[in-house]
Amino acid sequence: MDLLKHDLVHEFPDYLEKMHTLKASNARFASLYARYDSDNHTIARYEQGVGAITDEALEDLKKRRLKVKDEIYQMLKTL
Repeated sequence: MDLLKHDLVHEFPDYLEKMHTLKASNARFASLYARYDSDNHTIARYEQGVGAITDEALEDLKKRRLKVKDEIYQMLKTL
């Protein structure tokens, strides 16, 4: 199965340079970026059938990823 790309490079292609700069200069942004990346990889593994997780737990993980993505986007727009 071909999964959609949810990494931040694909989510925010217009902000590539700004993401790179903020990862190096803003600890909060770097932390959020790392959290998003970790959650995204975890979700992708479960969706590919590696490991087991309940539907509810997977949905919670996806909601957390979305919340972090929203915070990242707000930072990209304002900083």
